[in-house]
Amino acid sequence: MSGGLFDIPSDLQNTYWGLVGVHLREALVPVLVGLVVALPIAQLCVRLRWLYPPVLWVTTVLYAIPSLAFFVVLIDYTGQTETTVMIPLGVYSLVVFVPAIVDGVRSVPQETLDAATAMGLGPVRRYFQVQLPIAAPAIIAGLRIATVSSISLVSVGMLIGNQGALGNLLHDGQIYNQPRLIWLSVIGTAVLAVVADALLVLVRVLVTPWMPRGGRAARPVDEPEPLTAALEDAAR
Repeated sequence: MSGGLFDIPSDLQNTYWGLVGVHLREALVPVLVGLVVALPIAQLCVRLRWLYPPVLWVTTVLYAIPSLAFFVVLIDYTGQTETTVMIPLGVYSLVVFVPAIVDGVRSVPQETLDAATAMGLGPVRRYFQVQLPIAAPAIIAGLRIATVSSISLVSVGMLIGNQGALGNLLHDGQIYNQPRLIWLSVIGTAVLAVVADALLVLVRVLVTPWMPRGGRAARPVDEPEPLTAALEDAAR
């Protein structure tokens, strides 16, 4: 191993930028899967209010299970693989997504739902074209938390056979007495988290143009409210 800044020990069988790619894959895939799973669960909790407390309790209990305990249970089934790392991260994301989606959808005013129904929108169209768009700020806020948490937790995978992506550098940095590797791991993970969070903020700005922005000019009185315009577009 030479002394170049981004030189990586040969036992990791990867380059630094390759580890960055692996880190993003192991962090983002579970978050996306968790979001897909959480959407129908949250909708059930909205329609069946009695279901929300037990679902929230289950997700909270699962979140309290240490990742190492998850690894011990899963390793007999999925081995020392990326899947063993990603499954707990996907489960952990549910404790963020389910409340975010439920609270976001429940925040939609009843008069808005009544207006959507009066315009001919059925339950499915009303959910996807009215409720979810209005709940987008809350959902994206949950997505930001889940994404940053997942990026930081991937490093725990170093405990099961070098499956921690950038976290593997922490282990090798101690073995080879190379503080440079430790700094590459810590700074690289922090930069990924900051960049991912900034991109999600940009996504929120793009998908919620109806939200007030700082310094934005006041809307003319005769201009229709964005919610009304959105309902009319959905009805078409």
